[in-house]
Amino acid sequence: MRNINTRKVTKAVSQLFQEANFSLPEDVMAALKRGRQNEDSPLAQQTLGKILDNAKIAAQEQIAICQDCGVAVVYLEIGQDVHITGGDLYEAVNDGVRQGYKKGYLRKSIVSQPFSARVNTKDNTPAVIHTEIIPGDKLKITAMPKGGGSENMTRLFMLTPAQGRQGVLKSVVQAVDEAGSNPCPPVIVGVGIGGTAEKAMSLAKKALLRRVGENNPDAENAKLEKELLGRINALGIGPEGFGGRTTALSVHVETFPTHIASLPVAVNLQCHAARTKEVIL
Repeated sequence: MRNINTRKVTKAVSQLFQEANFSLPEDVMAALKRGRQNEDSPLAQQTLGKILDNAKIAAQEQIAICQDCGVAVVYLEIGQDVHITGGDLYEAVNDGVRQGYKKGYLRKSIVSQPFSARVNTKDNTPAVIHTEIIPGDKLKITAMPKGGGSENMTRLFMLTPAQGRQGVLKSVVQAVDEAGSNPCPPVIVGVGIGGTAEKAMSLAKKALLRRVGENNPDAENAKLEKELLGRINALGIGPEGFGGRTTALSVHVETFPTHIASLPVAVNLQCHAARTKEVIL
């Protein structure tokens, strides 16, 4: 059994959300550069150039990439041989969010009473926390600031099994097409297929954590990702909706066994500011 004090968790979460909001991961930057090189449209090239310039300035100046600093989404992979000491783990995570958003001068966007008073909590808490128990004695923390524009474009399709692969293709492309410029393309498309409704939604969100361009190890899923990416980029929405070949940087499909009468398909879009950072304690 290995002890990890909640103070370490709080410090790590605070740093992760600041770093995530200041600096895009290398894989995202590389994908944006490839998109600019592959564009035929001068306006699309210029738009991607501005996105890259903005990301460079944010990293250099240690300021937010986007004014929407997002919902604080946190993934905790907890080794079964880990013992958390010093207090409540979730409260430690929320303390980290609270401190990170204050120290980083990040916009606080969370409101309580979502369908009535909508009063800002003023510290961007509570975080949305996903927990998974895994083998080992480590604690992996992943921070994903998720902007409202892209999150609002989330879709769930409860297909019939007879609709099959073609139904999946049609639904995912439809979701991106209807989203248009709202999620600030070029986007990363997370797709969850199978399980139950909430499992599919969870798969789609977690799929966004995969490195851009890293295919699913399952050949069938990888083939679906490639076809979806081609169809989505053929829509012509382009960077920020100005037209072009780069509507999506990548499509990430995750699947799970499902009921004989069901075929849930969830789509979760991530904007070009695909901000994630992780640490292992």
